[in-house]
Amino acid sequence: MLKADDHDAFGEIYRRYASLVISFTAKRLHDLPAAEDIVHEVFVKLWDNLSTFELKVNLSSYLHRDALNRMLNYLKLEDTKEVHLTSLRSFISAGVEGTDHRARAANLEEIIQREIDLLPPKTKEVFELRRRQQLSNREIAETLAISEQTVETHMKKALKHLRTKLGLIVYIFYLLYK
Repeated sequence: MLKADDHDAFGEIYRRYASLVISFTAKRLHDLPAAEDIVHEVFVKLWDNLSTFELKVNLSSYLHRDALNRMLNYLKLEDTKEVHLTSLRSFISAGVEGTDHRARAANLEEIIQREIDLLPPKTKEVFELRRRQQLSNREIAETLAISEQTVETHMKKALKHLRTKLGLIVYIFYLLYK
C-alpha cells in the first residue's frame, strides 16, 4: 500500500512510528526539537522516495537506522560548528596585535580624536573627564562646578555627535577599547 502512494498507509506508518523514533533520537541527542526535525526528515525522505523504496529489513529498523544516520550527521555538523566557534573565540580573545592591526587602530584613534576635538569646549571637557580620567558624573560636576544633569546632557551630546560622525561600529569599538 505504501509503494502505491497510499496517503492513508503513510499516515498510519507515521502515527505508529514517529513518536517511537523521536523518543529514540531525543534520548541520544538530549534535544527534543532537533530530534523532531531529524525524524521529520526521515519521513520526508521515505515519502519522497516511495517509488524506488526497497524495504530489506523491517520498517521499524529502517526508520531507526535512518534516524541514527541523520543524528550522527547532525552531531558531526554541531561539532564542526563548535570547533569554528571556539577558534573564533580564541582569535578574538587573543586580540591579534599584528602590525597591520596596530596601524589601523592608530589611524582609527586619530579619526576619533579629530571628532572629539570638534566637540564644543565644555562638552569635550566633560567627555574627556569621563573617558580619559574615568570620573563619575558627580566628580565631573564637582570639578567643573556644574550640575550632574548638565554633565549627563554634555555626555549625551558628545556620544550622539560621535555616533553620527563615526558610525555605529567605530563608536562601539571606541567605547569597548578605550
